[in-house]
Amino acid sequence: MTELFDCRDTYAATLLDLAQTDRDVVVVVNDSVGSSKLGGFRKELPDQMVNVGIAEQNMVGVAAGLANGGKVPFVSAAGCFLSARAMEQVKADLAYSGHHVVLAAQSPGVAYGGLGATHHSIEDVSWMRTLPGMTVLVPADPAETEQALRWAVGHDGPVYVRISRAKVPAVHPDDYAFAPGKATVLREGDDVALLANGTVLHRALAAADLLAERGIAARVVSMGSVKPIDVDVVVAAARETRGLVTVEEGLAAGGLGGAVAEVLTEHAPARLVRLGLPDTFAPTGSDAWILDHFGLDPEGIAASAATLVE
Repeated sequence: MTELFDCRDTYAATLLDLAQTDRDVVVVVNDSVGSSKLGGFRKELPDQMVNVGIAEQNMVGVAAGLANGGKVPFVSAAGCFLSARAMEQVKADLAYSGHHVVLAAQSPGVAYGGLGATHHSIEDVSWMRTLPGMTVLVPADPAETEQALRWAVGHDGPVYVRISRAKVPAVHPDDYAFAPGKATVLREGDDVALLANGTVLHRALAAADLLAERGIAARVVSMGSVKPIDVDVVVAAARETRGLVTVEEGLAAGGLGGAVAEVLTEHAPARLVRLGLPDTFAPTGSDAWILDHFGLDPEGIAASAATLVE
């Protein structure tokens, strides 16, 4: 059986290591210690944690002030509230001001499925991608999560990174090296290209297996960096295959699908299918059920890709 991982465990362990090494690394939370799995951090480094209570706007403002004072703040909160309730502060206090703050969006996408649309953060990638100077990362497994965080701690500017709650398999090779603006081809193929990230990347790989059974060679590309995006890899996929399919746990409009569409429009027009959530609020249900409901299961991804070839 394939081993599955909760990337919040990787987040907590990596953040603790970073903060033990550099005492300027601090974490700001909104009563989200448990949901961020930061109990061990609070026990080991209580003086490097600020808990503002359920006050997300204040939380981002406090992080900006800490950054202005030379600290490296990690803001750890549920993605739905971090990206929506505190958007004005993210825009003005972080993006506009250029402060080095890492926004660690916990349980993004439809991870809080049973709590309904108010707790889904399906718009966050679309919103954050529009902010000037904001880096947007959507890691797919523990290795990519850790490397993205270690890169972010040294980056001079605001970073939004999704920390998935849904358990995922390790999909990147042992020699994988994360870099912003760089995508990784996990599987070669010249018929169709599947571009995915986050919790649905492993579903895209499974879809490629289904397509292979139908004689369709699918290229699978890991797109952990949504902004900046790897223009060269997207253009190569457009020119070397018969069409592209983007797969994401979020709105297809404006997110990874939107970013890829912009690249194709400017550099290499090609056939494109954007898979994600449509223009609707997702229903209540488990995260797996919601993804399946919107055709983000391996069978649905494979069926969409096949339309570009057959």
